[in-house]
Amino acid sequence: MLEKKKKRLLLINPINPVDKGFVVSIPGRYPPLGLGYVAALTPSDWEVYILDEAFKPFAFRDADLVGFTAFTFTAPRAYELAAIYRERGIPTVLGGIHASMMPEEARQYMDAVVIGEAESAWPQLIADFEAGQMKNEYHGGLTDLKNLVKPRHDLFHPDYWFASIFTTRGCPSNCSFCSVTSFNGAKQRFRPVEEVLDEIAMVKQKLIFFVDDNIIGYGTEAREHALAIFKGMAERKLDKIWFSQASLNFGDNDELLQAASNAGCRMILLGIESEKAEQLKSAHKNFNLKRLDKYSTTFRNIHKHNIAVLGTFIFGLDGDNKQALYQRAEYILRSEVDAYQTTILTPLPGTTLYKQMVEDDRLLKTNFPADWSSFQFFRVNFKPKSMHPVELFETMVDIWSHIYRRRVIEWKAVKTFWNMRSWNLQLWFTRGWQATLWAYHTNWIYRNLIMGKSKKNRIRLGEQ
Repeated sequence: MLEKKKKRLLLINPINPVDKGFVVSIPGRYPPLGLGYVAALTPSDWEVYILDEAFKPFAFRDADLVGFTAFTFTAPRAYELAAIYRERGIPTVLGGIHASMMPEEARQYMDAVVIGEAESAWPQLIADFEAGQMKNEYHGGLTDLKNLVKPRHDLFHPDYWFASIFTTRGCPSNCSFCSVTSFNGAKQRFRPVEEVLDEIAMVKQKLIFFVDDNIIGYGTEAREHALAIFKGMAERKLDKIWFSQASLNFGDNDELLQAASNAGCRMILLGIESEKAEQLKSAHKNFNLKRLDKYSTTFRNIHKHNIAVLGTFIFGLDGDNKQALYQRAEYILRSEVDAYQTTILTPLPGTTLYKQMVEDDRLLKTNFPADWSSFQFFRVNFKPKSMHPVELFETMVDIWSHIYRRRVIEWKAVKTFWNMRSWNLQLWFTRGWQATLWAYHTNWIYRNLIMGKSKKNRIRLGEQ
């Protein structure tokens, strides 16, 4: 008796062919975790393959069904590749943040669109496809994170340095420039601790990026959940080195910080955005606003536990003029932030910022979907309130060329290592040194990403 031929699912991670973003540097590449979950949710009688443009240029591969994930600036590439398959009569599906925020647009270029989290939508889509009744739209609700399938880490390209894992979903902050609350909800949901630890033990990589938008969240329940994971990693001797994202309250609790350090945390990303109250108000960063005078104390507390601080800063916020931009750059250099992500304000679909920009007719790029490719945080896509768009970009080119100079990056690394100093020399020269190297290499990733290798690349980033 002949064995039934398996259906083939091809999952594609598209990359913007013009501005490749973090994939210009291998250490800055992170696995497309959403595709790993889709693969795990697909029945075992399917063959599943991930085509990842972060490592391999697109080459046509036959399939019965093709699924895409896309950020806003990679959506045009997803549409381009989908057209190749649709011309051959092969159905296509798009999920992820952009599709969820712009479903009507996505439906024009895909046969089906998954809106929201895939876990509650994908099984039904596959069942409908097998029955020949696939719909053009599927809605995924906010998933119960208990007994969640583990993503197919085995399908990710083996050259990824980091494994990506999440421990929570959802964020109550709803900052004006962020779409996380729209996508994952305003209430934080928690994965069972043991399930997280089991997945950590399963991945092969030594390095881990916990992709949570705020790994310690707000309040006692969130803190205790994070603490249990950190302690569990140490107790199981999982021997990983990791970083994640958090808010400024990450530096409040010494027990939490010590547990994070013991578990392998060597760097934490904090959304600083601005050192001035006016700009924080415009971004709805109310939590930061209340702690504006405690930035330095927070950084010092984190350093005491041999953890580096990666601060994110946004330029072009309402209230920013040319002088304010230079002041922010000066703050970055004199502060005890160890690594720094410096981006231009970008109004992404699904955010309060985007809605307001549309209402106020402040968008410069409106030829969608083609113009989405420029919404990648290093171009000016809107009309600033206090300066001309060209002035904003030219000022940023000048700032980037200064703060990412080789001498500045090296000086920051020396300062980082010194700030990690403690009476425990063994920890200083192991954990402190690891944290220093992580911050140092992160700054080089941003240098390569933002400035490129030539003046031509820098000019290209600002094409209007």
